[in-house]
Amino acid sequence: MSQVALHDLSKMSESERSELLLRAEDDLQPLMAKITPIIDAVRKEGDEALARFGREFDKAADLTADAIAATDADFDAAYAELDDEMIEVLRYAADNIRRFHEVQLPQDEWTMEIRPGAHVGERWSPIDSVAVYSPRGKGSFPSVTLMSVVPAVVAGVPDLIVLTPPGPDGKVDAATLVAADIAGCRRVFKAGGAQAVAAAAYGTQTIPCCMKIEGPGSPWLAAAKVMLANRIDPGMPAGPSEAIVFADETANADIAALDTIIESEHGDDSSVFLVTTSAEVAEAARAKIPEYWADMSDERRGYSSTVLNSKRGGVVLSASEEQAYDFINDYAPEHLQILSDDPHGHARRIRNASEILLGHDTPGSIANYMMGPNCVLPTSAAARTRSPLGVLNFMKSCSVGELTREGYDEMAPKTAVFATYEGFDAHAAAVGEKRAKALRRNS
Repeated sequence: MSQVALHDLSKMSESERSELLLRAEDDLQPLMAKITPIIDAVRKEGDEALARFGREFDKAADLTADAIAATDADFDAAYAELDDEMIEVLRYAADNIRRFHEVQLPQDEWTMEIRPGAHVGERWSPIDSVAVYSPRGKGSFPSVTLMSVVPAVVAGVPDLIVLTPPGPDGKVDAATLVAADIAGCRRVFKAGGAQAVAAAAYGTQTIPCCMKIEGPGSPWLAAAKVMLANRIDPGMPAGPSEAIVFADETANADIAALDTIIESEHGDDSSVFLVTTSAEVAEAARAKIPEYWADMSDERRGYSSTVLNSKRGGVVLSASEEQAYDFINDYAPEHLQILSDDPHGHARRIRNASEILLGHDTPGSIANYMMGPNCVLPTSAAARTRSPLGVLNFMKSCSVGELTREGYDEMAPKTAVFATYEGFDAHAAAVGEKRAKALRRNS
């Protein structure tokens, strides 16, 4: 049985510590040359290229260009395939996700009188067209479909589509189709990876050109978003899964071990650490994790053991809470779970994390599916500056201003001073004597 790596921060050099902060997609450059012909082919050939890449990359042997879009019959078949319990679980999760995101919805417009006769405000509206991506390579993710489509529907995006890779049978995963329908979108297309981004950026015979794409995926997807950022808003960086479980001396080591495995089973490109200040918790968790692996499928055990016995995973032993906080804030994890009798006390010291789950009874798996907050989160330390996917990712605002004559008369002379200082003649003239003459002529 594989071992779990132990990283002792007190014994590591700065360069060794820095290596622990690296993610699988930190260097996308090697992929750029590989995805260029994929993007070019989709731009030139459209659906024919999507079908060919579906056959080549997704092993969808019978996929043809006229079957890129999911049909009403596909949705009917998906509902028939799923059992009633799974459909009810999808509806339950969608309801929680919708409730959470409805609270995020800003008011359509607000205004204030900032000075007498000077009214300013902000107006919100949905983005005209958005593609959301639901990955499939190492499993199917109807949870991501719910988390992406629900806030877009709440935001009111008028032209919304779902892109997801086909399976070997050439079909969309049944639960993904049902999730999309429950969330409020029946426009689902079979396209994965870099070719999906290209399809959304350029449009094909079937897939409409979109203004933005959101959703997590592989480094191939991330590289395509970077390459096509001049054609389509690439949205939030959301790559391979990553997590930190922070456990102090009050934590149950068995629970710490169990929760550390959660994100590590996504794929061998995941990054997962159990950070603890307790040598006892560290050693007990390292011993327990292999026991849990024994009950996992070969595929998931393989992913988890690869991650947790590497420089992108394992147990990080910290000499103090301050050292642990510093490591977590530098890492800026996608998921952070705090196992402690005082999780709120620890959380107050965390500045950089996309999601913080508090206490012994809040495992990441429930957050990923059921609680309501979005599980599509910024990765690769983007939590230092980015927020989780939400309603505002599917909206944009514009500023609104209106002056009465009273407001103009107060602000114009001050504006003229400012414009003159910066050397902008037309700016100054627009609020000076020339405007006053024009106004007098029309009065």
